[in-house]
Amino acid sequence: MSDANYVTQETFELIKEDLHKLKSIDRPAASRAIAEAREKGDLKENAEYDAAKEAQGMLEAKIKYMEGVLATSKIVDTNSIDTSKVTILTKVTITNLSTKKTVTYKIVGEVEADLKAGKISASSPIGRGLIGKEVGEIAEIVAPNGILKFKVDNITI
Repeated sequence: MSDANYVTQETFELIKEDLHKLKSIDRPAASRAIAEAREKGDLKENAEYDAAKEAQGMLEAKIKYMEGVLATSKIVDTNSIDTSKVTILTKVTITNLSTKKTVTYKIVGEVEADLKAGKISASSPIGRGLIGKEVGEIAEIVAPNGILKFKVDNITI
């Protein structure tokens, strides 16, 4: 995880809170679950112990991932964002030129991406194709089913 994760201060704080919860509440709970399962006898045939160890391993992997995200986070001040072109943390309204469908996306870092919430990653094909475009420009995005053309209609914060 060497790339920077561009986030708002609010998102950075949410990630910190989630990490704190994982370390202070979930990690001790996982250790207790292992201890309780260990008390139930032979570890070779103890499915509860195996499940608790596996859950602990997944928890530790998530903690390590989130620590990496925080370490590589770059906080972007939304007041300093230039809306003359599409950049990280801008909202862009685009029209698909073949379907005439208009959508608005917020360009975010990979960590925040959530298509249902209208947030697309700057490293996604559409995100990469839109970065740097100005209102009125056409972005051509290479997709598995061909080239998609989007017209940039509006850029806001």
